[in-house]
Amino acid sequence: MKKSTYSVAVVGATGLVGREIVTALEQREFPVGDLQLYASARSAGDEIACGRIAARVELLERARFEGTDVVFLTAGEQVSAEWIGRVTDAGAVAIDASQLFAGDADVPLIVPEVNAASIAGYTERGVVACPDSPAVALAVVLNPLHAAAALRRVVVSTYEPLSGAGDAGIEELQRQTIELMSGRSVESELFAHRVAFNVVPQIGEMLAGAVTRDERLTAAALRRLLDAPELTVSVTRVHVPLFYGAALSVNIETAEKLTAAQARDILRPSPGVLLQDDAPYSTPIDAVGQDATAVGRIREDEATNVLDLWLTIDNIRKGAAVNAVQIAELLLRDYL
Repeated sequence: MKKSTYSVAVVGATGLVGREIVTALEQREFPVGDLQLYASARSAGDEIACGRIAARVELLERARFEGTDVVFLTAGEQVSAEWIGRVTDAGAVAIDASQLFAGDADVPLIVPEVNAASIAGYTERGVVACPDSPAVALAVVLNPLHAAAALRRVVVSTYEPLSGAGDAGIEELQRQTIELMSGRSVESELFAHRVAFNVVPQIGEMLAGAVTRDERLTAAALRRLLDAPELTVSVTRVHVPLFYGAALSVNIETAEKLTAAQARDILRPSPGVLLQDDAPYSTPIDAVGQDATAVGRIREDEATNVLDLWLTIDNIRKGAAVNAVQIAELLLRDYL
């Protein structure tokens, strides 16, 4: 028998993604009956409301998950690795927003508009993983095109804001901007290079072959989401001096000929996609606060069977928090 309300916990509740998850739970009228919020000592004691429920932020060290239905883990890979076992041992389902399980075949990687049926595999480990924001945007847009014309190759460059690194990324951009405008020297504390008034083509640890770990994770996630293990994917992830909102320049080659007009017709009714019919494109700032991935500038390349597209997504909202809440909605609908 279905319950009328559910017990929900958010680990990392005062971070960017954690706060947005609480907001999304309220906005989407998720049936929260009990809310537990956990964070570090810096935020412990704060009170956060979700609809009519107000909860005090507790120290993560005090967390007890017995009787909890769903736990959102949003505090990064290290915290997820330490706490995931305690969550699942208590009988709760963990929805992990880090990239700890991105390459783990035993943990379903889910974008509800793309591969909702794959969530059934959560029973193996009691965990469902969220892809990173670029993979979410790419999967939502490319999945219907792949179904229609079979993708052969995807080449993408991302333009990502500093909020992808959490509050610390925003603070770094703010500090560096003030220092530059004040004529003072700038030191980079969090990133490999100065981020204010600059573009940095490195997100994540640099690996052999001049590829980053995050680029590899995005490519692998896209293959998993599209169930296309042989798909050739090339990703360059770039930090740009923005606080929120991300953009992606995408070049795709298909096995079957797909015109720009056909692509628009396919994408127009696709779930999670906002087709830019009236305006030629969306900018990252236009994506902020939106749950859809916008796609525009769809055009035919000079090469055969090749299209170019421009995507934008709210990296914190749909790129992380809303996707996680949609996963919880799937669990409640079919399994809990």
